[in-house]
Amino acid sequence: MTISGAQPEQRRALLLVNRRARRGAQWADLAHQQLSAAGYSLITPLEDDERSYSELILAHQHQVDVVIVGGGDGTLNAAAPGLMQSRLPLGILPLGTANDFARTLSIPFNLDAAINIIVAGHTRRIDLGEVNGHLFLNVSSVGFSASLARNLTAAAKKKWGTAGYALAALRLLRQSRPFSAMLHYDGQQEAIKTVQFSVGNGRFYGGGMTIEKDAAPDDGRLDAYSLEVRHWWQILALFPSLRRGTHGRWGSVRTLSGTQFSLHTRRPHDINADGEIIGRTPAHYRLIEGAIAVLAPNKP
Repeated sequence: MTISGAQPEQRRALLLVNRRARRGAQWADLAHQQLSAAGYSLITPLEDDERSYSELILAHQHQVDVVIVGGGDGTLNAAAPGLMQSRLPLGILPLGTANDFARTLSIPFNLDAAINIIVAGHTRRIDLGEVNGHLFLNVSSVGFSASLARNLTAAAKKKWGTAGYALAALRLLRQSRPFSAMLHYDGQQEAIKTVQFSVGNGRFYGGGMTIEKDAAPDDGRLDAYSLEVRHWWQILALFPSLRRGTHGRWGSVRTLSGTQFSLHTRRPHDINADGEIIGRTPAHYRLIEGAIAVLAPNKP
């Protein structure tokens, strides 16, 4: 652990940068320099510290006023439990591949601009989703997106960026087949046959895809959709609507909003949460309102 720039009256921050993120190694030192110049006294764990981000946050929670995380959505997800438990505000440096949570909050991908957002100090309380005890900031899915998460390696994401998502998606799309499931929500249950069931907390996922066009991470609800197409090529026709978040207008797409959902499948299927496989179905979803505070621009 190193502490730099310590002076009286300075703001104290724990700086966690994932150097394996797409732009992590490139921008880590520059971020440290610019935050120090902006008046922050920084605690930075040693590179060989093997504790998780949440463990590091809890270990330093009484020494800092804010946690600044540099990386992508997976890195932010790893920090979420510690942030929720410590109640420290989060500053975001979008250094990953997709950066969908930053996109949802209108945090710019430019490092200088992202640091300016942190320095401005405006906080916004954000909801989190939870599936089977695992938190997610953006989205959790069963079906096609989970297969994509399992097959898209970290090395491919770092090398190819969002193009890596597209290449892997096209390859896996042709192999996708609908699966049977029982969906429970609002005291109801429905048998569905779907290619993908997704539950979103924010607005964006998968490098700019849209869960629902009016979704916000502080609207007190989860937005879900089920792609109930018969053939893989029908998803191609849906793609423009999936980008815009208007897919609910299609008869082959079921959309729902609520605070709790459960999905039971005939055979176990992978569950993806913010790009990581966290287990297998059944999947039990719930909303945690106002779970964390994030340094972000004012809502438009």
